[in-house]
Amino acid sequence: MDAWAGREALVHPLDGDIPRHTSGGRCPPEVISGGALRELSIFIDESGDFGPYEKHSPFYVLSLVFHDQDADIGAHLDKIHDALTDRGLPRDHAIHTGPLIRREQDYRWMELGERRALFRVLVDFVRHCRVQHLSWVFSKRDLDTSDRLITAMSRDLGTFVRENYDYFSSWERVVVYYDNGQREITNLVNSVLSALLGSAEVRKVAPADYSLFQAADLCCTLTLLEAKIASVGLSSSERDFFSTKSDNAERSLRRGYFKTLAAKKFVP
Repeated sequence: MDAWAGREALVHPLDGDIPRHTSGGRCPPEVISGGALRELSIFIDESGDFGPYEKHSPFYVLSLVFHDQDADIGAHLDKIHDALTDRGLPRDHAIHTGPLIRREQDYRWMELGERRALFRVLVDFVRHCRVQHLSWVFSKRDLDTSDRLITAMSRDLGTFVRENYDYFSSWERVVVYYDNGQREITNLVNSVLSALLGSAEVRKVAPADYSLFQAADLCCTLTLLEAKIASVGLSSSERDFFSTKSDNAERSLRRGYFKTLAAKKFVP
């Protein structure tokens, strides 16, 4: 019998620091025997849509966050929990960086300083955790149909996996998490990753359950902002959010955030 049968992945949920396989359930035999299998978790998020090019939506971004399950993130989760409750948000609230920047949805009542502080909490989480990311930016002006966009993403994702096949095959278990937010990405994940990594398991994730999925959201946002600075420029809400007394938004992003993103870029 497969030792992994019936087991939930060793991913730390945002609502607790204990891996789910040890909380209230039967401990798997490989853990009891001291032979826990090496597991890689991959969290996937996207920014953009498959509609035609528009000035407010010039790019599509796809981000992957990689986490070795042997790297404990419990202490870092505590800081996120405390930051959320200190601001009157539920302990399991999912931080969505786009609405946070634009002061939308759950953040309408938050002052700028509070929103900036919450954004930095997520940035610090990524900075201090042993995670890596890889993000792609696709120009919707160049890829002017959804078919061309999907083809480009499939090609780039497939090339990445093939070029790093030895790395991925070194893990005894690979679990891919996506929230099924866009059907096209769900199909892409299932077709490309399942085809090239036959042992990979794809799971649907709720953003509020896993802070590492929110880390992927942050990587998408920062990658998009970097692309906008280099081309179409930032929006007024983005400028307001990242500008400080001493730096404009572009300089603030380069000094305080893009360096963190670059330091976490995937290295096999």
